[in-house]
Amino acid sequence: MDIGLIATWTFLGLTAIAFAPAGLMKLGKRNAKMVERTPWMEDFSEPQVRLIGTAEILGAIGLIVPFATGILPWLSPIAGAGLVVLMLGAAATHIRRKEHKMVPVNLTLAALAGVAAYLTYVRL
Repeated sequence: MDIGLIATWTFLGLTAIAFAPAGLMKLGKRNAKMVERTPWMEDFSEPQVRLIGTAEILGAIGLIVPFATGILPWLSPIAGAGLVVLMLGAAATHIRRKEHKMVPVNLTLAALAGVAAYLTYVRL
């Protein structure tokens, strides 16, 4: 049993589970309840929020599918790196909006995606 492979799949799964549902939520129609729960959306147009959601979903898929199939496996670490950049941007947005409680969440998700990217990179 390869403990490194188990760790890699654990991080890939956790990262995908964190990002895919969040991305799907952002693809839905924006309403007052959603903006109340995620006030940062006030700063972005609906197409921008949908673009962020699409990036999260593609990042989650990009982590799993290439690594699982062996087809273009170099895309997996790139997807992870893209999610890191996305979360650093989210942290910057929350800092600018003085929503400091969200920054640790963003940095934790960035770290999770970063570890997933690194683990897939070293397995290329």
